[in-house]
Amino acid sequence: MAEKHYRSLVKAVSWRLTGSLDTMVISFLVTGRLKWALSISGIELFTKVFLYYVHERVWNKISFGRIKGEPPYEI
Repeated sequence: MAEKHYRSLVKAVSWRLTGSLDTMVISFLVTGRLKWALSISGIELFTKVFLYYVHERVWNKISFGRIKGEPPYEI
């Protein structure tokens, strides 16, 4: 089943919020400076949302690893 563009975008944003929090904590531990940590995580939040969105859309077009004719499995 194909995904709509807005689903990919919402997934990208939610994942990057999680990833940016991780980056902020690591940046703070490495630099010891909260301002630097916030700057680093703020910049990468926007660049990586864009990269993840493009990555999702490309992978959505690739049939690798998909089984044709069967609905997705539910857990």
